[in-house]
Amino acid sequence: MLLPPAESARTVIPLIDHTLLRPDATQAQVRRLCEEAVFYGFAAVCVLPWWIPDVVRDLQGSPVNPCTVAGFPLGAHLPASKAAEAALCVEHGAREIDMVMAVGAFKDKAYTAVEHDIAGVVRAVGTKARVKVILETTLLTPAEIADATRLALGAGAAFVKTSTGFFGGATVEAVRLMRETAGPAAGVKASGGIRSLADALAMIKAGATRIGTSAGVAIATGTA
Repeated sequence: MLLPPAESARTVIPLIDHTLLRPDATQAQVRRLCEEAVFYGFAAVCVLPWWIPDVVRDLQGSPVNPCTVAGFPLGAHLPASKAAEAALCVEHGAREIDMVMAVGAFKDKAYTAVEHDIAGVVRAVGTKARVKVILETTLLTPAEIADATRLALGAGAAFVKTSTGFFGGATVEAVRLMRETAGPAAGVKASGGIRSLADALAMIKAGATRIGTSAGVAIATGTA
């Protein structure tokens, strides 16, 4: 039985990407994730590509978006591979793609190659899905975070996102810098280590318009 949403969480709930990216996730867990997302009214369910057909089926008729990842979790896939993965997931019904930036190439200042990598995914999904670019902010300096934000949005991404969670999580400082750089129109997703309503509210105050978390139910019910 699901607990009712907390009044204090009502502004946060529609911004949550309810996330399960564990390699040992099971079909039953994914189905439960979808049930929770529909019940609370989360923005999206974010899973590994294997589970996208199940998620699309389980979310059918609801406003919750099926979301998956490309080039996850390291971002070092060949550009054609990332684009093909994203396109195939969209064919199966994904409506949001969280792709990982080629962080090493970015650190090497291969900006044109990184921009082409992102733009390739954006082209591959066309108008059928929004692309969020994971910058892996804990591996970047503040100047690099700003540069990566500009590069990703310039390549056509709808959102910039802080982290995969594999190398640390979102910080208020990174989110604030991403928002200041992106301006008011672009999406900013805070993800990684957000486990409580207080965490989520701090990220939103800093400028996040999406919250990626595996603790969506605890945040929605105020039990975390």
